[in-house]
Amino acid sequence: MIKAEGLVKRYGDTEVLKGIDLELKSKEVVAIVGASGAGKTTLLQILGTLDLPNAGSLIHGSTNLLSLGQKELAKFRNKNIGFIFQFHQLLPEFTALENVCLPALIGGKSLNEARKRGKELLGSLGLENRISHKPAELSGGERQRVAAARALMNEPDLILADEPSGNLDSNSADELHELFFTLRKDYGQTFVIVTHNNELANMADRKLEMADGKLVNS
Repeated sequence: MIKAEGLVKRYGDTEVLKGIDLELKSKEVVAIVGASGAGKTTLLQILGTLDLPNAGSLIHGSTNLLSLGQKELAKFRNKNIGFIFQFHQLLPEFTALENVCLPALIGGKSLNEARKRGKELLGSLGLENRISHKPAELSGGERQRVAAARALMNEPDLILADEPSGNLDSNSADELHELFFTLRKDYGQTFVIVTHNNELANMADRKLEMADGKLVNS
């Protein structure tokens, strides 16, 4: 589904990615592990088109992402890629439902259509009684489930998660880990998860290790 070849990323004189080759299959769960500073988050950001490489190629399905302009890239990202971050990145002034609806509204869907799907997603994640709550009124695990619902809103084929359980207690982390595999089963997405959690990494279909800007096993 995704093919990256020779990805290089530099920040000033520092080369963070040093020629990454990676292929991702449809509906697989891939964990990326490695020490802090190995380049994991940078790779995830490039796979999600939040950042662009200095060299290399990135193909998503039949689309050459690096040939797209900024507006085309933003439209593609909104439709095809969902994100789950360590600190959930929910907007504090919005309710759970409003946060979940944002990607759909940005993508041009009507408010009624967005709200209907948002309620369905939150209900499927056990949050039907929390849709009117703001993030400060939710537990850490609930916030991450809201973030997962938001990532699923536009039915993307790729979900990227950066240390999604890093800010959770062990019980909430275990529930979130199980949720990823339930979502893959129910919705058919491909997941790429950057994590320091060995339990989660070992649950994945593939575990890739990064060191010094390179994949040392892929």
